[in-house]
Amino acid sequence: MDPYSAEGELINIHNFFHQGQFQEVIDFDTSTLSAENALPARVLQLRARLALGQADDVLADVQGETEPELEAVGALAEHALGNTDAAVKTVEKLAQESPDNAAVQTLGGTVLQAAGKSEEALALLSQHTGNLEAIALIVQIHLQQNRTDLAVKEVTAARRWAQDSLLVNLAESWVGLRLGGDKYQQAFYVFEELAQAPATSSVRTLVSQAVAELHLGRTEEAQAALEQAIKKEPGFSEAIANLLVLNVITGKDTAELTSSLETVDPQHPLLADLAEKSALFDKSANRYKLKLGA
Repeated sequence: MDPYSAEGELINIHNFFHQGQFQEVIDFDTSTLSAENALPARVLQLRARLALGQADDVLADVQGETEPELEAVGALAEHALGNTDAAVKTVEKLAQESPDNAAVQTLGGTVLQAAGKSEEALALLSQHTGNLEAIALIVQIHLQQNRTDLAVKEVTAARRWAQDSLLVNLAESWVGLRLGGDKYQQAFYVFEELAQAPATSSVRTLVSQAVAELHLGRTEEAQAALEQAIKKEPGFSEAIANLLVLNVITGKDTAELTSSLETVDPQHPLLADLAEKSALFDKSANRYKLKLGA
């Protein structure tokens, strides 16, 4: 039996993870799991700890482990700590030795993509045989590459054999936010259902709901969802960043939120993008001044 199917042992811990309910993953009782599912469950718990900022402890936990799954976790922890070269080196070794391992594909693909090695990431992920996490990552990479056509193709193919999967629903919603039109509403329904149900709500599902609300032009509803997310986790950078964007859209002051984002995540992509655009503006303005002076 597929451990991630509706009847499988790992379905609940798996869904907790992808709903962003990381503490529930860590607290999940694994004592009754079969021997074959103990390692996949441990990997999910280690990844949840990484998501909560415990990279040092996770790296210490997997030090000296020889299972490919745990070596892959170690590589992800190294990357989280800023040791990207070491992480990539480990992943490239694992990709040669265990390319068909689901955890190597998923975690290795994550490290490679984060290191800017998109083609290597896709080459590793494409070796999957029904690994829905690999498919979800492939979709994300294609969206980052502005290859929406390829992302649609991946989701459509997965939908044929994994119709009720949470990951397929999420991936289809990510694509829908890129396609626009009536797809915005469809994505909103998925994210709202997750965000508002007590059993599935998390800061991440709330932010996802807010992003869908923004695309639909519902700024007040988006603000309510983002404020709810920040109340749950005041230091969650994605909630702060999206609330900052919302304030720009609605003409509100952004100084306080910009300062908050710089404090909690100085390397956030939004800040990098703003800095780049500011530098380009200053460069253009300087050229204009020189022309006037001439």
